[in-house]
Amino acid sequence: MHPFRTAVEKRDLDAVEALLAEDVVFTSPVAFKPYAGRAMTAAVLRGVLRVLEDFTYVREIADPGGRDHALVFTAVVDGKRIQGCDFLHFDEDGLIDDFTVMVRPLSAAQALAAAMGAQFDRIAREAAES
Repeated sequence: MHPFRTAVEKRDLDAVEALLAEDVVFTSPVAFKPYAGRAMTAAVLRGVLRVLEDFTYVREIADPGGRDHALVFTAVVDGKRIQGCDFLHFDEDGLIDDFTVMVRPLSAAQALAAAMGAQFDRIAREAAES
C-alpha cells in the first residue's frame, strides 16, 4: 500500500502534506484552473476530507517505474455516491509533484463543487497560514 493512501486512510493530514512537493500542482475535478503549491494543495485536501463522507480507496494501480500511481476511491457527498480517482506523479525525491482528481457521476461532481465552494474561504485562510 502506498504511503499516501495510508496517510489519507488514517486521516493523518500532516503525513499527507509531508508527501507533497513544495511546487506540487493540484488539478481539481471541479475548478477551472489548477492550484499550485504545497500549502494550497494541503488546504484543499483538508477541505475534501471534511466534505466527503465514507471515503474509501478501493483500488491502487502503480506504474512499474514507480513515478505514477492511481488510487480509485468511493465516497458520499451531500447524500450522493461519488466515484473517483487520484492520479499522482512523483518527482525524483519521491514527493507528489502532480496531483489530478477525476470524479463521476456529474450529479455527485456538482454536489462536490458546491460543498467545496462553501469551504473555499476556510481553505484560502488555511493555505495562507501555512
